[in-house]
Amino acid sequence: MALPTEKLGTTYAEVTTKIDPDRAKQYAAATNDGNPAYADGTYAPPVFGVVPTWEAIGAAVGDVVPPEALMMIVHGEQDMHFHQPLVPGRSLITSAEAHSIRVGGSGTRFTTRVTSRDAETGDAVLEQFVTMFIRGMADGESAGPDKPDHSFSPGSSEAAGQFAVHVDDDQTFRYREASGDQMPIHVDENFAKQVGLPGIIAHGLCTMAMTSQSVIQTVAGGDPARLKRLAVRFSKNVFPGDDVQTTIYAIGSGAYGFEATTNRGDTVISNGRAEIAG
Repeated sequence: MALPTEKLGTTYAEVTTKIDPDRAKQYAAATNDGNPAYADGTYAPPVFGVVPTWEAIGAAVGDVVPPEALMMIVHGEQDMHFHQPLVPGRSLITSAEAHSIRVGGSGTRFTTRVTSRDAETGDAVLEQFVTMFIRGMADGESAGPDKPDHSFSPGSSEAAGQFAVHVDDDQTFRYREASGDQMPIHVDENFAKQVGLPGIIAHGLCTMAMTSQSVIQTVAGGDPARLKRLAVRFSKNVFPGDDVQTTIYAIGSGAYGFEATTNRGDTVISNGRAEIAG
């Protein structure tokens, strides 16, 4: 089984959706983020940007990935570029493009490029590179352009700060409701084991939202409007009950690398990059 490289470059129909104020607040609560800017409706959490664009993302993934492989998908990487903060109540016009395929020995990565603009002004709001990893799919060829790089290794960099968030026992169920991500591997223990996982795992984007909280609180003065880019690689699974600690490193002017580890010693987010406006 292989992904069809001839579909790369396909642009799918635009989707118009609203940044729902109540759902944005629900999303913040579902990711244990008490930032006042979300509670009072000034902004939506940055990673919430996936929620109103999910239909457009799904159109690309559903067209390129065969139905029989859909349950073998896990989120591989997520790279979000914010041209302006997400404001509840505004509507976005989003389009998705099948961007690239990369085949490896343990599976295939499929990246979708997703662009959203303000429905009223036409101004760019958000650009995303969404990479799904299809476990076990090692056939076919790699094709398409490289996505933007966000590789990072702590090396000798000096830590700028650390911040930890606990993953509650009911986290995956709350996140499912807030995000709309209905993948059963996050809520059905038996199903998760049937597809080769040790049990229920946390949604990758929930973990990413927790790292965004860490970045914003540690190096952006608590102001989500200052976040211009957030990119991660999901390197290992997170489980209910884990503590996720994000360690952040200054790597340039307004640029930070980060990684997240659990109390079990696993590095669950690698190649993290955040860019903060002054």
